[in-house]
Amino acid sequence: MVGPYPPTVTTVGRAYELAEALLRENLPRRWEHTRGVATCARRLAPLIGDLGEVLETAAVLHDIGYAQSLVDTGFHPLDGARYLRAVNAADDRVVRLVANHSFALLEAEERALRAELAGEFPLLDDPLLVDGLVYCDMTTTPDGERTAPEERIGEILSRYGADSVIGRFIRRAAPEIHSSVARVRAAADAAGVML
Repeated sequence: MVGPYPPTVTTVGRAYELAEALLRENLPRRWEHTRGVATCARRLAPLIGDLGEVLETAAVLHDIGYAQSLVDTGFHPLDGARYLRAVNAADDRVVRLVANHSFALLEAEERALRAELAGEFPLLDDPLLVDGLVYCDMTTTPDGERTAPEERIGEILSRYGADSVIGRFIRRAAPEIHSSVARVRAAADAAGVML
């Protein structure tokens, strides 16, 4: 696993630099998605409070595992998190959010990687942070635009096919995704935060 950078990503700005270096040129659409997810995370900052920077940093880094230089298992949450851990590039909470974003454990099962993912990167025990990243990822199109989770799930199914590993995963994850989105919306409504 070879990456373009770091010692440590200590700020959101450094996370942007790393993600841009990994994604912008070779995976421009993935970079646009990443930027849209990060923009959404910034909007959630008033809801998340002191952990807003953790959420935005994870949002910026959540898809770096797609970068060709980081591919090891071919499972982007695990490859990205391993890279961040190997180069000490982010806070443990950020690394664990990247590893487990958008119900990655369910996809890991489809890939026979659940034990590795769960053993190396336990789920974060902060439901609002976890749900916040799911919300941002699953309400952002591949081009970085806002969308409804139903449309996002449908787009993923049409892109990969219902019988593919990702298709099987996203169908299994859909109820959990909708629940996460609903919890974030309810928390935002209760706090008076506009999404």
